[in-house]
Amino acid sequence: MSSTHSPSAAGAERDVYQIGDVADKVTLSLRTTRFYAEAGLLAAVGRDVGGAPLYDDEAVNRLLLVKKMKPLGFALEEMRALIALREEATSPATPPERRAELVDRLQAWVELGEQKLRSLEEQVRIAESFLAGLNEDARRARRAAE
Repeated sequence: MSSTHSPSAAGAERDVYQIGDVADKVTLSLRTTRFYAEAGLLAAVGRDVGGAPLYDDEAVNRLLLVKKMKPLGFALEEMRALIALREEATSPATPPERRAELVDRLQAWVELGEQKLRSLEEQVRIAESFLAGLNEDARRARRAAE
């Protein structure tokens, strides 16, 4: 994995990565990482000398968030909305009155995430019950064959 350094707006150096390196960092396939980049979930912070997009640690963090949201059933548009909300809520440039509104909106996302978690927990209970029934069927079949 390689990273290069790029000057930031403040003049300090920061690490930037090619898309393959981002994919490696978040353990997603290059194809999936490209899909999320094309869907607007990863913002390039620059280009290398060959014109390929470069991504920073913030892009890696956004992709890690996407990776967590995907199994919970969030749609791409929901992922975009949450990423934008998080970025605005944590930006030092956001006025305090706006930040209070954003915190309330983030809390709604927390509640949505909790609902999705409860739904997945119910699915796990159903799957466990199904598996227990299959195991019992297999035991009965073995006893009948004896």
